[in-house]
Amino acid sequence: MHSYHIQTIAGDGIGEEVTGCAIATLRKAGERYGFGIDFVEHDWGSDYYFQHGRMMPANAIETLRKADAILLGAVGHPDIPDHVTLHGLLLPIRRNFDQYANVRPAVLYEGVASPLKGYPPRAIDMVVVRENTEGEYAPVGGFVHQHQPDEVAVQTSVFTRHGCERVIRYAFELARKRNGKRRVTSVTKSNAQAYSMVLWDRVFQKIAAEYSDIETESLLVDAAAMNFVRRPDSFDVVVASNLFGDILSDVSAIVAGSIGLAASANIDPSRKNPSLFEPVHGSAPDIMGRGIANPLAAILSASMMLDHLGESKAAAAIDGAIREVLREGKARTADLGGAGTSAEVRDAIISKL
Repeated sequence: MHSYHIQTIAGDGIGEEVTGCAIATLRKAGERYGFGIDFVEHDWGSDYYFQHGRMMPANAIETLRKADAILLGAVGHPDIPDHVTLHGLLLPIRRNFDQYANVRPAVLYEGVASPLKGYPPRAIDMVVVRENTEGEYAPVGGFVHQHQPDEVAVQTSVFTRHGCERVIRYAFELARKRNGKRRVTSVTKSNAQAYSMVLWDRVFQKIAAEYSDIETESLLVDAAAMNFVRRPDSFDVVVASNLFGDILSDVSAIVAGSIGLAASANIDPSRKNPSLFEPVHGSAPDIMGRGIANPLAAILSASMMLDHLGESKAAAAIDGAIREVLREGKARTADLGGAGTSAEVRDAIISKL
């Protein structure tokens, strides 16, 4: 029996709760579909920061490099600035492992109500592909006269032709694989950002010419944000820069019913490095420890992980179990209009497996 080496970082807030639910589901899927999983759990995150002054140990990247995949819960604490938690853990993992494709699906499931009227189940079914290693999140910049009245901050975005080409091509290949509208929408702000986004637009046009079977659309980010609300059913694969993809994927999650359903994958398509899978929703410190967090985003992320590892039947089974539980509507958390606990939702998923 094949066994996978999965390293987990539950992290902060509700991270431990939802990651535990995902691990339990993965164990059951392994039993059902004949593969093993060796989990190694790390206590890295904000608690680690309070003890050691850093979010993870100095050798963390080399430790994680041994994994077949990484499962992350959440990062963020109200007593630590967000840029410290993010740059201390998640962003170094993404960059060191060249996880340049951040994949964030948004599906309106049966049994889930969109805040937008008139959309039946599956009418909204899109995926945002976010460039994940450069762009607006590149660590290039600095302060002058820091903490003084005349303080200056410089933040430089970095767009390379190589970086644009590979993530845009990934989006087109994904559109070919999906049972969707076979459409790729590129999102920029090239009317205002006349260098970086113009480069992106040129690369998009060049790549699009190689995929005559795929319909294309180019939108400015403000128009895209409007159309995610006005016509979310028209989107299939959306490809955007690091910042725009981050923001728009939250919009896509909420029009599909809840950010508690928002799974994501940080992919190194070359498979030279481990990829990382995580729910989008963050650490939600306001509900931590109450056992009421929606675990479905973490479980869906675990399903994406299995699919990436080649366990497509097990991944499809988890996805199908989630759809059935949502359709039945018996076990659901408060964000979906229910009163269920994380454990009740987890157990309902596992029972379907």
